[in-house]
Amino acid sequence: MRLGVLGGTFDPPHVGHLILAEEARTRLRLERVIFVPAGDPWRKAGEEVTPAEHRLAMVRLMVAGDPYFEVSTMEVERPGPSYTVDTLETLRRQHGPGLELYFIVGEDALHDLPRWKDPSRILSLARLAVAPRPHGSEVAEADLDAAVPGLSERITPLPMPTIDISSTALRERARAGLSLRYLVPLAVEEYVRRYGLYTGNREPGSRK
Repeated sequence: MRLGVLGGTFDPPHVGHLILAEEARTRLRLERVIFVPAGDPWRKAGEEVTPAEHRLAMVRLMVAGDPYFEVSTMEVERPGPSYTVDTLETLRRQHGPGLELYFIVGEDALHDLPRWKDPSRILSLARLAVAPRPHGSEVAEADLDAAVPGLSERITPLPMPTIDISSTALRERARAGLSLRYLVPLAVEEYVRRYGLYTGNREPGSRK
């Protein structure tokens, strides 16, 4: 079995995430792509993050109806900070030794990977499917391997269209009262509006 894993805060999830997942699925011949919203994203410690229940609900709305995409709640349900290595370990246990696992990341994540929990173990659990990021800078293989030995050998380049959308920019648009339509799926846009995410302006009658 060949699976892709796309983790993140998804605050909010957007069409760039869908395009990245579909490119990975088709180019790497994946049976499924598993979206894993972070419960307590340690990389965003000290930042304001939307509660996990809302981020999980939006990801579920985003992938609804696609038979190749699924959502995992393991990081939301796991107490403490969300670490990629723990998630990959869990997937290995669930699917057994025949699993081919690809962890889908943007090129910018390579700069930060040495700071992650147990990066060498991450490389032993999965290959990194690395997509270019708009305005990103290349990382020399020698620098990668100096930071985490063998890292360059575990990279599978993932070409994809240039999609210059970020969750940060979408939150700013929402706070400014600008439309998110066509940048996020319609169901996600409606959810953001219903619960007043990023603005605090909930629709009448909506729960917290």
